[in-house]
Amino acid sequence: MAVDARIRELGNRHSHLEEKIEQELRHPAHDPLRISDLKKRKLKLKEEMQHLRQG
Repeated sequence: MAVDARIRELGNRHSHLEEKIEQELRHPAHDPLRISDLKKRKLKLKEEMQHLRQG
């Protein structure tokens, strides 16, 4: 059960990062380096969730 809770937590953080990326992209003077950093963090979360699901 703890693994499921961790996956949910990571999923929530993943969704939050997606929202931040979308918000950043809406700004006319968005920072490409910040967007790149957010996308890398999002990918790491996705990879960790996949790893936990595989057991």
